[in-house]
Amino acid sequence: MGNRLSKIYTRTGDEGSTGLGDGSRVSKTHPRVGTFGTVDELNSLIGMILAHDLPQEVRDCLVAIQHDLFDLGGELSVPGYEAIDSSYTERLERELDAFNDKLPDLKEFILPAGGIATSTCHLARAVCRRAERDAVALAASEAINPAGLIYLNRLSDLLFVIARVLARFENGEEVLWQPGKNR
Repeated sequence: MGNRLSKIYTRTGDEGSTGLGDGSRVSKTHPRVGTFGTVDELNSLIGMILAHDLPQEVRDCLVAIQHDLFDLGGELSVPGYEAIDSSYTERLERELDAFNDKLPDLKEFILPAGGIATSTCHLARAVCRRAERDAVALAASEAINPAGLIYLNRLSDLLFVIARVLARFENGEEVLWQPGKNR
């Protein structure tokens, strides 16, 4: 592969527009740009999780997800292009089931708290939900690949389960919600 980014600044976006992968230009406030921007933010948060000590199976899963999110971001940046298919979601479901099978049943709501990796994983889950909402809003006005929507939905579930795994790894337990605690 040749040099894809030989020059980092182009000055073409100085007036508030950005180029899409098909060569068209749109406002930086366009829903498509917002959607792939949120996917990029999510990928960066996963990178923050990876900066911590993690169980190897969690690390391997998150690295694979980072690659997936680049595929999804590429898909979103090129109208009409499809990179994500059902195999991406099927892999997430296998990972989710494998992690969840080792956890106790969830009987209470848990707070998005705990150690740094756990809390960052909860933040990634919340940003993933926002990416999904952004993608749904984009899909209301433009055709996008529905497999990407399904992927984001399942990814938020997986990030929740990984946060539960990390809570045990970092602190030994989750922080349970106590309704009315401060009355």
